[in-house]
Amino acid sequence: MESNRTRKDHIADEVLRRVNDLVYAGAPAPTVGVYRLTMKSGSDNFRASSVQGIMKRVKARGAPVLVYEPALDAPEFFGSEVTRDLEAFKSRCDLIVANRWGDELADVAGKVYTRDLFRRD
Repeated sequence: MESNRTRKDHIADEVLRRVNDLVYAGAPAPTVGVYRLTMKSGSDNFRASSVQGIMKRVKARGAPVLVYEPALDAPEFFGSEVTRDLEAFKSRCDLIVANRWGDELADVAGKVYTRDLFRRD
């Protein structure tokens, strides 16, 4: 649908704007983290997740992407490294894209981009 494509374009543009801000601030090659591939809390269905489109757009612009997904038993997802180590994920990422807020991100809230404004969806 056109509205889904427009939303993904907007989110990817926002993420890339923040990546550019990091580059201007001196970060050599900012890593974009994707916190969970699922669209809904408690779900394990990430094969049709809209974050895939955002990942593709961000990677097409040259930003490295690291995925945190403890439910995925694979070393990579669509060409991006996957980790199940949350602490390593948080330390390696300069910006974290989260479809849904997780309280375990509270200590790195300053580098989290989410549209989950009320932190409950």
